Amino acid sequence: MGRTLYVGNLPWSASEEELAQAFAQHANVLSARIITDRETGRSRGFGFVEVADEDVERAVEAMNGTQLAGRDIIVNEARPRQNKY
Repeated sequence: MGRTLYVGNLPWSASEEELAQAFAQHANVLSARIITDRETGRSRGFGFVEVADEDVERAVEAMNGTQLAGRDIIVNEARPRQNKY
C-alpha cells in the first residue's frame, strides 16, 4: 500500500523518470506522474509521487525545499480531490 505526495514548483523540463529518481534516494517509489495541460501537453508544474506508507514522512522532510533542475520544489502529502460543486 502507498500514499501520495504532492510535488509543486516543478521545472517545465522535468520528466516523470527524473522525479521518481529524485525521490528514490529517500523512499520506495511506487509511481510518479507529472500533470500536463490537456490541450498543449505541456507540464503544469506539479505532479504526484506515490511512496510506501512507512516512507512518507522521511520523503517529505528530505525533499521539501530541495532543488530539482534548479527550482526549489514543494513537497507535502496530497489531499483528496474535492468536488467543485
